[in-house]
Amino acid sequence: MLNIVLFEPEIPANTGNIMRTCVATHTRLHLIKPLGFSLEEKYIKRCGAGYIDKCVYIIYENIEEFFSKNNGTYYFLTRYGHKPHSSFDYSNKNENIYFIFGKESTGIPFDILKPYIDNCIRIPMTFDVRALNVSNAVAITLYEALRQQEYLDLLFDEPHKDKDIIENS
Repeated sequence: MLNIVLFEPEIPANTGNIMRTCVATHTRLHLIKPLGFSLEEKYIKRCGAGYIDKCVYIIYENIEEFFSKNNGTYYFLTRYGHKPHSSFDYSNKNENIYFIFGKESTGIPFDILKPYIDNCIRIPMTFDVRALNVSNAVAITLYEALRQQEYLDLLFDEPHKDKDIIENS
């Protein structure tokens, strides 16, 4: 199973967008406190576009609680990583895979990253940009894993309109 972990997220709009991505991909979301917002805020609901009630998420008091309750392979997205997100094998559909993203202002603390240095990932980008928006980074990373898992049970055709709507218009 694929999992997205947000370590101390600060911006409600990012978390709302990530919640929507998790619903779209059947991905579980893990939120590690402190959160920089309330999950009841209208900003979260607006960014999730009404899908938040379908998002499966778990809240943890701290990173230690998260680690104690979740076994699997951890990947840390950080600008200090030396390997691209596409260089890992995520194809085992039976493996619990956790992609861990840090808070928007400071990322993931070095003391958390250090024991997992071989699983620190950086999405390649130009010199001109320090980091991508976290919701974009989640989508890029998650869809690489989904591609390797042949998109599991995700739909390839629009389910709400006729399959041939373009041809028939």
